[in-house]
Amino acid sequence: QVRLVESGGGLVQAGGSLRLSCAASGSIFGVNNMGWYRQAPGKQRELVATITWGGTTNYADSVKGRFTISRDNAKNTVSLQMNSAKPEDTAVYYCRVSIMSNLYWGQGTQVTVSS
Repeated sequence: QVRLVESGGGLVQAGGSLRLSCAASGSIFGVNNMGWYRQAPGKQRELVATITWGGTTNYADSVKGRFTISRDNAKNTVSLQMNSAKPEDTAVYYCRVSIMSNLYWGQGTQVTVSS
């Protein structure tokens, strides 16, 4: 059983910063890609950023230059540093982890950016 626990969501003013974290626990052998996705009201869930075991990153165009994803392989954690936040970043943010051939999702954490 794999459990993902996210933390760090909340309310931030436009232009501000927020840091999200996700910790994986349980049967976490063979962790591959880790990433963050988000879903705004009335919209489909979309990719924000991913990072491989080796540290290769991929970002959605909308967050490039503002968000930074990082991971700690020893602790099985992944973080998302959100800078220069915009109101359009408002969404529920989900952590996703690939372990062997399975995908696991966190419960989501709300991020609200006020204008």
